[in-house]
Amino acid sequence: MTHETGAGTPSRQTYTLVAVVLHWVIAAAILMQILGGWAMEDLKGAEKFAAFQLHKSAGLTILLLSLLRLFWRLANPPPPLPETMKAWEVTAAKATHIALYALMIGIPLGGWVIISTSPYNIATHWWGLFEWPRLPLADLPFRKELNEMAKAGHSVAAWGVIVLFVIHVGAALKHMFINEDDVMARMLPFMRSE
Repeated sequence: MTHETGAGTPSRQTYTLVAVVLHWVIAAAILMQILGGWAMEDLKGAEKFAAFQLHKSAGLTILLLSLLRLFWRLANPPPPLPETMKAWEVTAAKATHIALYALMIGIPLGGWVIISTSPYNIATHWWGLFEWPRLPLADLPFRKELNEMAKAGHSVAAWGVIVLFVIHVGAALKHMFINEDDVMARMLPFMRSE
């Protein structure tokens, strides 16, 4: 759905179908990664190996989908935020989205660095279809240190995405129940009141 802006050019009021599908698929995958990341720490043997393969496959899929989502967003700008939003809310919304994109791309990249610098050299089988290539980091003289830094960063960034996830969902619910505006309908067009 679009409307005319003051300049006479059409302005989209909802996200495109591609953006909506990518948003919800990535959100579900991130939630799966958070829950699975906690659960797999208690596993042993073959179960742990299978859980790590699943975690790596999902993480790399999030990386690919997030890059696709970013390129799609740049080519198809999002609908404008409501004019009723305060300046600090607009700034917070933009900062949160930038941080989410940075983490949705950065966390899987960090995971890729971890598996590429791991001393165990365990292959990553992407959804069991093929072996995912390693980054060319194995011969670096500081490979061990890079692996340790990437692991630490991966853990800290995972907590960061949890915090941003909660903020993002909380803001969406605020718009729905307190502001009672159409912000949620931008990502769920069937909710539009018009």
